[in-house]
Amino acid sequence: MSARTKARKRALDVLYVADIRQVSIADALGLEAERAREQPERSSSWPYAREIVTGVMDHQAEIDELLVTYAQGWTLARMPAIDRALLRIGTWEVLFADAVPDAVAISEAVELAQQLSTDDSAPFVNGLLARIASTRAS
Repeated sequence: MSARTKARKRALDVLYVADIRQVSIADALGLEAERAREQPERSSSWPYAREIVTGVMDHQAEIDELLVTYAQGWTLARMPAIDRALLRIGTWEVLFADAVPDAVAISEAVELAQQLSTDDSAPFVNGLLARIASTRAS
């Protein structure tokens, strides 16, 4: 597993914890930063995970607006928490992480959805992120 894949999973954990525990993303990020200091063996995934979470935090209103706009009848509240977090990460990577090709961002989000969420989540995540990516490309 690549360092970026591990970082995405780590960022997913932070966003998921914040959502489920109903704490701010900043607080969840602070807890993960503390854990990162205590576990230097996991340091390779930390910088990009922190960049993802910070990016999602900085652009959350815009990201969430796009998700609601292109989710075709799905509200954020209706989505499983893991899917919300994956979609926020994928949208941030598509829109703001220029070093990550859209296809890679979408593929990574779909793979995590297949591993961690419902049977319907991977196609939903794929379709929604593809729609968002196509708006940027046009």
